[in-house]
Amino acid sequence: MPLRIEDTFRDALRAQQGEAGRPLAGMWVCSGSPLVAELCAGSGLDWLLVDAEHSPNGLESILAQLQATSAYPVHTLVRPPVNDTVIIKQYLDLGVQNLLIPMVNSVAEAEAAVAATRYPPQGVRGVGSALARAARWNRVPDYLARANDTISVTVQIESTSAVEAVEDILKVDGVDAVFIGPSDLAASMGLLGQQEHPEVRAAVEHCLTVARAAGKPAGVNAFNPDTARHYLSSGADFILVGADVALLARGSEALAAKYIPHPVAETAETRTSY
Repeated sequence: MPLRIEDTFRDALRAQQGEAGRPLAGMWVCSGSPLVAELCAGSGLDWLLVDAEHSPNGLESILAQLQATSAYPVHTLVRPPVNDTVIIKQYLDLGVQNLLIPMVNSVAEAEAAVAATRYPPQGVRGVGSALARAARWNRVPDYLARANDTISVTVQIESTSAVEAVEDILKVDGVDAVFIGPSDLAASMGLLGQQEHPEVRAAVEHCLTVARAAGKPAGVNAFNPDTARHYLSSGADFILVGADVALLARGSEALAAKYIPHPVAETAETRTSY
């Protein structure tokens, strides 16, 4: 059974940075449903992010979603709840090839994330290929020797300390890309809920500029279409522009607004006294 190392998100980003490239557009998959993940995988988007940090996703649901999306020409990234060696090992053994590591605030944390994805002596990943889907239970020839090449690591920049350290984080060997999270970044700047604030935008743009100078891809989360276009014009190489749960929430609200009359606001004239 051949191992398709060319199918990592890292390679897609490298191709994107070529002359004929374009920014890669993706969406969050947060429902925990493999059916929803498959629906999104067939949408024509470039990539999906299965989230386990803020969504009800455990090992079993992540596995089911990997299986559901594998038949489609889409790159599936998975975000663990924390930058943790044991959790990352479990995800890799499931067959996750593309990781998005949250809350990476320093060079040391970036190095730890990379080390968790590498077998010794390059890292600290535990060896269990005979038991793991990643190696197809040792049906993939030379998996242990080639595994490092099958994994891409993107780290999240989502705090003021991470923004200050972004230039050095980008230099860490094994960090393939950075992804900026404006919501947590805004909170760390004392601007909770104000991801459109000019200071937050300036911090995001700074990271995009530094990444471009370093020759590494940088992405950003932006649900607002105008903001998304702004960051794309500022050099973002990849972007998240929506989420399955958000689309369902807004779509169901639109149906309710269309077919259910709004209740008349109670006033002093309409109230009945008893």
